[in-house]
Amino acid sequence: MKPARTRLAVEWPTFAMFVLCYGSWALAVFTLPEVSLAAAVALAALAIALFSSLQHEVVHGHPFANPRANAVLAFPALTLVIPFGRFRDTHLAHHRDSDLTDPYDDPESNYLDPLRWAVLPRWVRSVLLFNNTLIGRIAIGPLVGQIGYLLNEVRAHRSGDHRVLSSWLWHLPSVGLVMAAVAAGPMPLWAYVAAVYLGLGLIKIRTFLEHRAHDAVRARTAIVEDCGPLAWLFLNNNLHVVHHAHPEVPWYRLPALYRSRRERFLAMNDHYVYRGYGAVIRRYLFDRKDPVPHPLMNRPG
Repeated sequence: MKPARTRLAVEWPTFAMFVLCYGSWALAVFTLPEVSLAAAVALAALAIALFSSLQHEVVHGHPFANPRANAVLAFPALTLVIPFGRFRDTHLAHHRDSDLTDPYDDPESNYLDPLRWAVLPRWVRSVLLFNNTLIGRIAIGPLVGQIGYLLNEVRAHRSGDHRVLSSWLWHLPSVGLVMAAVAAGPMPLWAYVAAVYLGLGLIKIRTFLEHRAHDAVRARTAIVEDCGPLAWLFLNNNLHVVHHAHPEVPWYRLPALYRSRRERFLAMNDHYVYRGYGAVIRRYLFDRKDPVPHPLMNRPG
């Protein structure tokens, strides 16, 4: 299933989205707070969520053919909390589809080893169960995810992965650049931190059901057939099985690729499909989609 088109030397739609993202962010940080702080926080959150989606594009080699140019374009750490280098390394590791959802081998898994789950304190279990509802993932998911991410970073560093420390050291000037810009404008620091949290919460809507535990590797990745504002904010990564099958394809080509081979993609992922984010919200806003312990681990036989 190789896409017919070759990539452009410069993918202008992606570059234009960066311009829109940074422009919206600047408007939210430097101008809008003097009119409405609430509106400024909301716009900054949208820009930060879009920036996270654009960083994902950069990881996969867009919009330039030159990786250094892409890294420079995504250098300012608008989200503050995750070094780009570490996001790149862990996300590319996540693309080993045979490891998807494995609590040890998939860096983006939301499952736990059932043996580990069994010894957790009751209050931790309650937090993680709430985190497995959509409202919980939006409300506390950024915090729960960041704590788990930092713990994994410490473990990776202690195990001898030297990329961890170097990525965090590179992260400091990118955060400093953003913080200096915020300090120079009228938006209070607490308001920017709130915008970051809200932006990351929006991204959690996408990641909430991207993958499921399934015996068949090909059936672990979801499709959400949405073409509305959230799909735009997520740069069509809601068509997630298409992205995993063709990670080199830029965001603006994913819908046409999906439409041209819809039945094949649905057969590939065993019809793990939702008709839109409205359906996802109605079904899972207050209900858990998955258990926290991985349902396929430590099974008899």
